[in-house]
Amino acid sequence: MVKIVSYTHTNSYETLFELTDETQHIWVCFHGLGYLSTYFKKYFENFDSVKNYVIILQAPSKAYIGKGFKHVGACWLTKVDTHQEMQNNLNYINKVLISEKIEQDPRVTLFGYSQGVSIATRFLKQHHFPITSLIMHSGSIPEELTKEDGLHFKKYCSRFIHIAGTKDEYSNEEIVEREKEKIELLFGTDCEIYRPEIKHVVHVPLLEEIAQNL
Repeated sequence: MVKIVSYTHTNSYETLFELTDETQHIWVCFHGLGYLSTYFKKYFENFDSVKNYVIILQAPSKAYIGKGFKHVGACWLTKVDTHQEMQNNLNYINKVLISEKIEQDPRVTLFGYSQGVSIATRFLKQHHFPITSLIMHSGSIPEELTKEDGLHFKKYCSRFIHIAGTKDEYSNEEIVEREKEKIELLFGTDCEIYRPEIKHVVHVPLLEEIAQNL
């Protein structure tokens, strides 16, 4: 018999730069599978430190990766107890926003990379305050999201950006077509599409260009 208990859990997160009245954009970032926030933050280090404040969230489930058991990575959720784990993630994300006093701040940009795309979009589904943008980079949009969710996204988010490398080793024609259909369902023609010739990596130059033009 499977039983469930509720308990208090603590988790960390990283930040870059300072949040001030001069800050124009607050990045809330969701890393990909196998990352830790402390290493993922390197992709944002060249952002304008006056205009940007970056929060790099930490996926809760850590494990050793590789054969040598020397490196640690993390993931947001798996196919086991997905709904329960996602609710835990949402509790954590909301708590971070409250702690940073930005839960109602319209300067927020959600950035999801790889597995982080599914977390960012699911978070936005339950977020009821205006934000600046949603940036989805090299990750799959959750299958359960509906046209009604798309209307919610458009109500609370001003800009949508989707980035997928044409040489992504985790992609194929079927995945590309599926993601295209999801984008059309949720965002229609309101999503900016970028298709750089890259593998499954964070496109730092493109990200820095987007940051300059949000």
